[in-house]
Amino acid sequence: MSDLPEDDDGEYEHDFRADPDPYRVGRGEQGVFKVQPYKSELLPLWGYADPETAADAAEAIYERFLRYRREGEFVGMDMARKYLQMGYTRAMRYAHYPGGKKYDEDGNERETVHWADPEKRKAALIFDHVLDRVRSDGTYQERKREWREERG
Repeated sequence: MSDLPEDDDGEYEHDFRADPDPYRVGRGEQGVFKVQPYKSELLPLWGYADPETAADAAEAIYERFLRYRREGEFVGMDMARKYLQMGYTRAMRYAHYPGGKKYDEDGNERETVHWADPEKRKAALIFDHVLDRVRSDGTYQERKREWREERG
């Protein structure tokens, strides 16, 4: 995927719905802001400001995951998983670090605080719960295994 040309916004100049073959599962949240048209479909649903926002976002993204599953779009399923994972990691950063600032002005990692922002922790746990549902989904697991075997 990293060999694909990028536009001025850093997105891949590629429609992964029309041609999903170049997509690689990767680690973590890799490609979450680059893979179109899924970025345009999922990013507007995503938010973690508070538990209510997180619950709405996680449910909307999960519904989109189910739609992608019904339509046989593995790339969309995996991108939905990445947005849920990103909701968890971003909210947890704010839960652990005051103001979400992981590094000080010298670039050194700050000490974590348990819990610097308890509301963000609640938001993170909402995403984590839904993320577990996606990761344990049998269809997702099978398609991910097949995708990696066929494409890497």
